[in-house]
Amino acid sequence: MLVVALAGAAAFGTGLLTSDQISQAGIFRATDSPEPTPDEPGGAPTPGRGADTDEPLPTAPEPAPEPEQRGPVLAPGDRGVQVRELQSRLFQMAWFPELTTAYYGTGTREAVRGFQDKRGFEPTGVVDRKTWRRLVSMTERPTHDQLFNVLRPGPALLARDATGEQVRDLQARLVSIQWLFGDVTGTYDAATVEAVRGFQAKREIPVTGEVDQRTLDRLHAMTYTPTYEAMHNIEPKLGALDPRCRTGEVLCIDKSSNSLRYVVDGKVQATYDVRFGSDELPTREGAFSVFSKSRDHVSSLYDTSMPFAMFFSGGQAVHYSPDFAATGYAGASHGCVNVRDYDGIAWLYDQVDIGTPVIVYWS
Repeated sequence: MLVVALAGAAAFGTGLLTSDQISQAGIFRATDSPEPTPDEPGGAPTPGRGADTDEPLPTAPEPAPEPEQRGPVLAPGDRGVQVRELQSRLFQMAWFPELTTAYYGTGTREAVRGFQDKRGFEPTGVVDRKTWRRLVSMTERPTHDQLFNVLRPGPALLARDATGEQVRDLQARLVSIQWLFGDVTGTYDAATVEAVRGFQAKREIPVTGEVDQRTLDRLHAMTYTPTYEAMHNIEPKLGALDPRCRTGEVLCIDKSSNSLRYVVDGKVQATYDVRFGSDELPTREGAFSVFSKSRDHVSSLYDTSMPFAMFFSGGQAVHYSPDFAATGYAGASHGCVNVRDYDGIAWLYDQVDIGTPVIVYWS
């Protein structure tokens, strides 16, 4: 009697996934071992095998169905390279800063919420498979350097001794965020090199003193396009003083020229650049007076520093703004009158008394 012995084996395993697996598949999934071939132990019988026996031949077991994956792909509190990949992809979509942290914190959650809301998804802040697939389809796989914050300078677009309107634009933008002081010259001189180096160091960009694409993009994101006047050192003409500003001591705030003038008996004692609230949170207009002062104030509503605050209408105040000093007119206040000249507002704070009139108007 001929006895044929057949042995079957199949291997199924799961394991931790790499970021490459996520990028290629778009989801977390188990990896399967290769299927056995017909001529290997456990494979299907070839024609004629087992013909001398009526006993049914054993067959390889059917692969177990892949379990349905439920739950989030990534969620707040997660850490690791997969979080870095998420953050890097969100950066490509302008939802997250360039530098990854490997930690799924508040910033990552809010970036995910924004991305989801923009695409009509439920803005949960948790990356489910639907969110991940859409993000992967819209972005490129990050490189090792992008994942681990290895920044290398790109080719110089502007460098020492360059001249022309592009240099004027650069210098005017640096002036607006107080990295360059003095006149716009149109020549990439030593002062411009140092201003660019300082800007790069502050933003953790490779410090070269030359403007590459990363530096230019970051600067443009933080500043408005300069006016012709700003690029050619033409002082803007301030509007006329409101008639209410011509008597006694007054803080005269002109929305038309983004200026605050400290006026005593009709004579301007000091002038400051200011910015106002957004369309959603506008700075109120009208005649007010200073009713409270706080030298080292911190907002209880927004938990932000408001040094040299002089309150004139509810929670709205004239105060120093480090954000205005850093980003210029690219941002806005929550309704306050922001001043970016620290020494200037410190001096003004000591001049102004409770009850000083505040006039906010359009000239």
